[in-house]
Amino acid sequence: MSLLSNLVPSLTRTAAPASATAAPDSARDLGPTVKPVYDLAETADAFALTVHLPGVNHAGLEVRADSETFTVTGRRTWKKPEGWTPLYRESDEAAYQLVLTHDNVLDLDKVQAELRDGVLRVALVKTEAIKPRRITVS
Repeated sequence: MSLLSNLVPSLTRTAAPASATAAPDSARDLGPTVKPVYDLAETADAFALTVHLPGVNHAGLEVRADSETFTVTGRRTWKKPEGWTPLYRESDEAAYQLVLTHDNVLDLDKVQAELRDGVLRVALVKTEAIKPRRITVS
């Protein structure tokens, strides 16, 4: 079994239950929380996570990690420009949440994250104990 199978999303692409406690109050005020589109890849040293958060900036982003979960919470807000009258509008405020569970396989001190153009890229570095090793046979 791959360690990748231990990183299991705990939310579906539908609205999160009202009891979801990981989303801050400000995110819940925006309506239903949805799971963002994401990609996850594995290398020998890390998991590479790419999360698409359109319209989310640094102020609206929270990334948390502990011994069991890795959580990304984001909110996209929208302010009507002064003097602007929309003829048609599809963009709206939104709240995103992605929760990945793991079996304490991440080195939390080495996790790196970067947000650029609405895409969050995270290097989830594996602990030394689970990295593959070459065994010398005598």
